[in-house]
Amino acid sequence: MYSSESLQQFARQVFLRMGCPEAEAALAAEVLVAADLRGVDSHGIARLHGYVRLADLNRVNPRPVVRTVHETPSTAVVDGDAGLGLVVAPQAMQLAIRKAQQAGTGWVAIRNSNHFGIAGYHAMLALPHDMIGLCMTNAGPLVAPTFSKDKLLGTNPIAVAVPAGTEPPFVADLATTTAAYGKLELLQRKALPAPTGWVQDADGNPDVDPHAVRKGGALLPLGGDREHGSHKGYCLGAVVDIFSGVLSGANYGPWVPPFATAGFMASAAQLVGAGTGHFVGAMRVDAFRPADDFKAQMDNWIRTFRQATPVPGAERVLIPGDPERLLEAERRKNGIPLLASVAENLRELSGRFGIDAEFLKF
Repeated sequence: MYSSESLQQFARQVFLRMGCPEAEAALAAEVLVAADLRGVDSHGIARLHGYVRLADLNRVNPRPVVRTVHETPSTAVVDGDAGLGLVVAPQAMQLAIRKAQQAGTGWVAIRNSNHFGIAGYHAMLALPHDMIGLCMTNAGPLVAPTFSKDKLLGTNPIAVAVPAGTEPPFVADLATTTAAYGKLELLQRKALPAPTGWVQDADGNPDVDPHAVRKGGALLPLGGDREHGSHKGYCLGAVVDIFSGVLSGANYGPWVPPFATAGFMASAAQLVGAGTGHFVGAMRVDAFRPADDFKAQMDNWIRTFRQATPVPGAERVLIPGDPERLLEAERRKNGIPLLASVAENLRELSGRFGIDAEFLKF
């Protein structure tokens, strides 16, 4: 087990060595380790070597000048100047919050960014302001639309964070695929098969090979196949792509740059926009009704669902955000587990950048 503090400090040092300013390096490290704390290990410290690879390929600007290129009182388009999405997205979300404070709601489309970690982190930035937060992003094409052999969409996650009163907030954070690609990477490291409905092979047939995408196959939209609702997952992923890419002026569909160019994925030779796109929003609750009234009824909503009678074999009914919140409390206390391969990647980065990583020996 590794403490979140030690992992965050290590990531901060790596981002500093990449050329990031102190404040941005600290923020990027915080966003990254937040994923591990919430149990989204596929988007946490395991991704650190991927960001370094992006920098090696000159696909990340460690000192971006993030600027607003178009705005109205309640909307904006932000250009991330090829910066780390871990830094660009929180800045854009803060802009959305400021606009919501003035106009009631704030909506920001982001172009020319990169992978931004977990969507939930950015959506949750709205919660302390008694606002509902929304966040989504497109991603490199790993997903075949329903009935397609071709990979045209990314995992394209959506996150919505809703404040409550005495109850913990409602936080939904989900990929629009049956599983995120990072979960396949974890199965690859463990030499385990993928569950049915996660991937298809190069001919469009169901597959359980965790390497299927690397062999010409594709991830499947949420639902897995048409009979189980994959057309709905396809629609959701398409909405995210349009909001994040087409609306912002970023790349979209098959032109979205991959997280890190290596092996089976390469950047498209021709692009239709600038970098990766995100879309964030903040809605002030009292722009709709008194915040205290809303939060009291959110408490009631949460308790009602949590008290639902569980099916046989289930302990209880959960609210979106419950598993992550409970795991975060446990991992802050007892530490974060790392796969041996992830720890080895961190040791390699330690040697490359001359960073003390004594904690990785335990």
